[in-house]
Formats: sequence, structure tokens, C-alpha cells
Amino acid sequence: MTQIALITGASRGLGFALAEALSPAWHVMAVGRTVGALEELDDRIKAKGGAATLAPLDITDPGAMAHMCRSIHDRWGALGLWIHTAVHASPMTPTPQIDAKDWEKARKTNIDAVAVLIPYVAPLLGTSGRAVFFDDPRGGEKFMGPYGATKAAQVALARSWQAESVKTGPRVDVVQPQPMATATRARFFPGEDRATLAAAPDEARRILGELGLG
Repeated sequence: MTQIALITGASRGLGFALAEALSPAWHVMAVGRTVGALEELDDRIKAKGGAATLAPLDITDPGAMAHMCRSIHDRWGALGLWIHTAVHASPMTPTPQIDAKDWEKARKTNIDAVAVLIPYVAPLLGTSGRAVFFDDPRGGEKFMGPYGATKAAQVALARSWQAESVKTGPRVDVVQPQPMATATRARFFPGEDRATLAAAPDEARRILGELGLG
């Protein structure tokens, strides 16, 4: 029986690449806000002989996330894997000039959504499923206050869950990807030589291989 993988943030970047790389061994529940990008992902997965369920949803909407998880339960009963790549990359700004609206968006996406999703998804993973989060060491670097602080808080939540579930499951992994040529990184380093960066599909295959999911 094909296992079910939920990928939040599947419409671009690493999430898109991971979703494509997991198919056709996994049926991918692809969550993202960009319909066109999800449809492109669906086309690529079908071309490999796989199948996906597209969920054009905003992870900051608790009601939508509750409905999604209920639908997963009703349709499949459980999840084998949850990979969370969704993130808000705040504009770089000096800390004294943080914009209140941007801070709120970073907090809702990078912290609040994860605090809502973990209690919803954990019962679907049970004791044998797996959850994967992604660390970013740039917390505390200059001009990265909103992104760095909220991303660090997200990872702290994931690490707490990881420590709590060591003996009981599910397994929780926190991975640090290599620098990739993604749109998110381009916002932070617009003048960077992208030729020196890893391609998201290559990094996705490396990560899945290290996790024993490739």
C-alpha cells in the first residue's frame, strides 16, 4: 500500500523538490498557496507515474488546517510522513526598523502555524510516522531579525517535540540543508553567485537519502 506524505510548503523551492523526489513511492498531499505551482508539481509527479492530492491552502488559517487534517484522517486514516518547508522570508531590515505587519506575518507563518499543525498532525503520524523540519543557522545575524527569530522559535518547537517523542514516536528530524538557489535565498542574498549553490532537486535527493527515505 502506498504511504501518504504531507508536505506543507510544496509549491516552490525545497518543498516542491522533495514532493517530486518522493513520488511515486509516496502519495503526496501537497499544501501551498500558489495554485499554478501546485498544478506544475502535479504534472511532474504524474509524469513519473505517481499521484498527488493538491491542497491550495494557507497554513496560517487554523480552520483550514483542521479541515485538511480531518480530511486526511477520513480518506487515509493516517500519515507516514510530514515534511514542513513553508516559511515566510521577511525583508531584511535593521532591528529598530522592524515593520509590525511583517513581524506579524513572520510570526503567524513561522511560529503560530507550526504550533497549530503539530497537535493536528501528530495523531495522524501515530507512533511510527515521521516529521521533518529544517533548521537555519542565521538567527541572530544582522538584518535578519524577524525571519531569524521566528525561524529559531519554529525549530525550538520541533526540537522539543523531537526530545519528547524519542521513546514513544513519531520520529522527528531537524535537518540543516545546504545553501540552495531558491527564491527565498535570493531575497536575502540578491548579489550572490547562484552557480555556487546547490540545486533544490539535488538537495532534496541528498536529504531523503540521509533520512533513509530516498
